[in-house]
Amino acid sequence: MKITTTSFEGLLILEPLVFEDSRGHFYEAYNEQAFQGAGIQLEFIQDNQSYSRKGVMRGLHYQKPPVAQTKLVRVLSGVIQDVVVDLRKSQPTFGKHYSINLSPNNRLQLLIPKGFAHGFLVLSDSAEVLYKCDEYYHPEAEGGIMHNDSVLGIDWKLPEAEIISSVKDRQNQGFANTDFLF
Repeated sequence: MKITTTSFEGLLILEPLVFEDSRGHFYEAYNEQAFQGAGIQLEFIQDNQSYSRKGVMRGLHYQKPPVAQTKLVRVLSGVIQDVVVDLRKSQPTFGKHYSINLSPNNRLQLLIPKGFAHGFLVLSDSAEVLYKCDEYYHPEAEGGIMHNDSVLGIDWKLPEAEIISSVKDRQNQGFANTDFLF
């Protein structure tokens, strides 16, 4: 597995080693020994999977400590714009965002450490997203930031009029009003 670092501490892009032949392809999407060999010590305890149509925005979500989550995100079908925002006040990347397109074609995965808000926008007709978490979901610890907050200045790859958010996500707060507990 190829691991690429980003300018955000702990935020990693993972690219599996793919074995292809005339029948198709095979790869290990996750291998605990490979992670440990790369110095990544995690115990994933929950898998989440979502199916969404084009224009659906999920996020920007996070869980507050002590039940914050590390996530390993990949796409099973379709294409998403995956975005994270660093909520860790001690980091030089605090308040900055990172964006990457994930799809089964590029086979990239994003390892998102605790202390990031996470969201994605479906760019294809539909998309199925799978992510592993190292902590269970706790609704009482949930937080959210408006995806279109002008302070963040995220360049979403669809016009705002085409973005479909849940009622709950449309009530998320602005970045300036976020609880920075990381």
